Amino acid sequence: MSAKTLSIGTRGSPLALAQAHEVRDLLLAEAAKESVDLIVDVVILKTTGDKIQDRPLSEVGGKGLFTKELERALFDGDIDLAVHSMKDVATVLPEGLEIATILEREDPRDALISEKYGSLDEMPAGAVIGSASLRRQAMILSKRPDLKVTLFRGNVQTRLGKLRDGLADATLLALAGLNRLGQPEIATQVLAPEAMLPAVAQGAVGIEIRSDDEEARAWSQKLNHPETAIVVKAERALLKGLDGSCRTPIAGYAVLDGGELILSAWAALPDGTQAQSSRIVGAPEEAEELGLNLARSMRDQLGQDFFDQIEAIGA
Repeated sequence: MSAKTLSIGTRGSPLALAQAHEVRDLLLAEAAKESVDLIVDVVILKTTGDKIQDRPLSEVGGKGLFTKELERALFDGDIDLAVHSMKDVATVLPEGLEIATILEREDPRDALISEKYGSLDEMPAGAVIGSASLRRQAMILSKRPDLKVTLFRGNVQTRLGKLRDGLADATLLALAGLNRLGQPEIATQVLAPEAMLPAVAQGAVGIEIRSDDEEARAWSQKLNHPETAIVVKAERALLKGLDGSCRTPIAGYAVLDGGELILSAWAALPDGTQAQSSRIVGAPEEAEELGLNLARSMRDQLGQDFFDQIEAIGA
């Protein structure tokens, strides 16, 4: 019997490759358990998000810039699976595609990296933090309006290089990415969720497939982590209901605790003003409904003027 082959599509950054190789290794381990002869290829594709490095994503198309080439390859049959950082995945997928699996979540917290200062609180007025994230920018300015934020695009290595070149005094990265790259030691300060609420689905990796590809679904779902899938569903529903456009600084983080799902949310204007936080508690099986309900509550608390200002900024 000939070997079965699966092709995994991924971006070419070291972190994206680490995630794709993790999926490959997990699939091969599952095949070995079942004595199935499986070959898993990793196909590297360059995305628009990788090509555009001089502007914020919110100005050039949002989250889809990191996924559309992978999704095109799925539609064309060039790959069977696309591996994504779920925080880069739009809340509405193209018809005919679906997220089949969510892997177990890595550490979702943010990490401050600085060669000058030991913590965010130690940074003096006027110090510069490099970040490409609207959420991080707004959270920093909400807590420390005396700091400056400058645009830092690029993969982890690129951002660290900019830091070494003195283009900023510090930067913020996801601890999950540092862990997957085997570099957790470069984190100067790990920020608790209470201090800096993570991005929606930060630390979670998803596998996207064609909806009609039952074989890809069957293989992918062997890797699904139910608890992570539940919390990510709640967070993505929150984002979809609140504003999935990438123009609003939004944080959302859910945990399972004692049989309950606790979902926390935060939003603000890009300059850190008009910040609003809230949370909801409910049953895990109602994850999507809880996310949408919290989004409606947040929209009411923020008011229409808030979203009018967001629209004006993006215009």
